[in-house]
Amino acid sequence: MMTRRYNPQQIESFTQSVLNDGFCVLPNHFSEATLKAWHSAFIPKLTEHIAREGELRNRGTARYYVTLPFAAPFADTSIYEDEDILALMERLVGTDFVMCQLATDTPLLHSEYQDVHRDTLPLFPETGKETLPYQLAVNFPLVDVTLENGPMEIARGTHMMSKEEGLRRIESGEIKLEPITMQLGDVMIRDVRGLHRGTPNYTDTPRPMVVIGYSRRWLFRPEVSIQIPRAAMTTLSERGRHLLRFNPIVESLEEVAPTEVYQSFAY
Repeated sequence: MMTRRYNPQQIESFTQSVLNDGFCVLPNHFSEATLKAWHSAFIPKLTEHIAREGELRNRGTARYYVTLPFAAPFADTSIYEDEDILALMERLVGTDFVMCQLATDTPLLHSEYQDVHRDTLPLFPETGKETLPYQLAVNFPLVDVTLENGPMEIARGTHMMSKEEGLRRIESGEIKLEPITMQLGDVMIRDVRGLHRGTPNYTDTPRPMVVIGYSRRWLFRPEVSIQIPRAAMTTLSERGRHLLRFNPIVESLEEVAPTEVYQSFAY
């Protein structure tokens, strides 16, 4: 079992930040060497994705969402079974949560501001009320994130109000959109209901941001999943099999459809 970096009091502090603000950042949490290996393996996949999908820029101008294959180096237990992150997930989305997403979002030069949006709809929109968290994004970059290369902007606390109310408060200046710069190794835990947007990358270097999704066991979004090769199932830990239990199993990653199905993303 991997060791924890944070004690229970620190985990509780991070949990409260997510509950109150909609996000928290774990500084210098993942190995830079591991993330550099991910980056080296990712850039050819991004190039292939752009060539294949052409004008289908599925997150806006010069901005691409790319699902990562569940294979080395991305199928990494030191990342998706990280003890501190799983401890946070238990407190935020229950003890029987699932892992449902392994992907990236990458703005390139000439990307633009996205519209302010959420990544999911409220569970019960007719009530006008928000609930406890039900889906979390674990975001970590594969390069340093600066003000110049497209940081995500987040409106703190908007995960617990209607989108309309959040937009009104942003427009009035009561709540600010905050750019979240990050160093390689930093990890952000984010309630996907928080209002946010991508910003332009003014540099010549792509800015990949990984997203691993964890959710309550009953939440099913068919556009988001991880294709698990059957041969990989035998290599998973018992906890890994439990985390990934609702994802489709394929005989080979060659069977996976080449075009992204997660196109409608902004709510």
